[in-house]
Amino acid sequence: MAISFDGKLVVAISSRALFDLSDSHKVYEEEGLDAFQEYQTAHEDDILKPGDAFPLVTKLLAINQLEQGRDRVEVILLSRNSSDTGLRVFNSIEHYGLPITRAAFAGGQSPHRYVSAFGAHLFLSTSPDDVRQVLDAGFAAANILSGGPLEQQDDLLRIAFDGDAVLFSDESERVFQSAGLEAFAESEKAAAWQPLSDGPFKPFLEALHQIQKAFPMEQCPIRTALVTARSAPAHERVVRTLRAWGIRLDESLFLGGLPKGPFLRAFGADVFFDDQQGHCESAREHVAAGHVPHGIANAPPADP
Repeated sequence: MAISFDGKLVVAISSRALFDLSDSHKVYEEEGLDAFQEYQTAHEDDILKPGDAFPLVTKLLAINQLEQGRDRVEVILLSRNSSDTGLRVFNSIEHYGLPITRAAFAGGQSPHRYVSAFGAHLFLSTSPDDVRQVLDAGFAAANILSGGPLEQQDDLLRIAFDGDAVLFSDESERVFQSAGLEAFAESEKAAAWQPLSDGPFKPFLEALHQIQKAFPMEQCPIRTALVTARSAPAHERVVRTLRAWGIRLDESLFLGGLPKGPFLRAFGADVFFDDQQGHCESAREHVAAGHVPHGIANAPPADP
């Protein structure tokens, strides 16, 4: 009988997002592929330090320990390494006791094409190009930025999202970019009862919500938050969109342009997803940040 991931939250992660591979990556950049392969083989018994997404992955996998005989999360390794050079990665996975058993080693090519094959709801990587290809294919993906804190304050998984171009489409952001804040506010007020179109992270949020519904609220292992630059009256369309989707967000912060970092720290986010690089740079001073290079804010500049 074929194994199925139906009903599971499936997260795909690159080896460099899961572990600190800065030493071997430096060898690759300075000395080339052959030297990299030799280095990885020579150091395959050296345990890698945790990477920027390691705390998030450990909390995700810990959810499987809450119900005996019921795994709700699957984490899959997607790597540009070959299986030979990737042995160091799996040795480190075993060292930390991470229940990650499935992987795709793409042998120097981008592993992005395996996101759809595994049915992953989210892909985390340190390669912006791989992330863009996954987003272009219609799946949630983010470039994990280095510098976020690695300590965990408790076992509760807290995930924060920006709204426009992440949970929702960039349709409203396009109005803001082209016509300014006042036109944006007027447009959103007029369309308050018209749900926003889906953004790339809606399926991931839905999968999180399915896990949340399986637990009493006071025992739920996941807490979610919307952290957006929107303010009233542009908040109403967001609220009604989530209501139309039938999705619960535990907290919603409408900041009206205030810096997001201090609020993300107060929420205790394990990761924050935003489409704007500047917001991510600010956020990663306080929490782990994932840049989502999607939508009008990430469009290439027009030719002069």
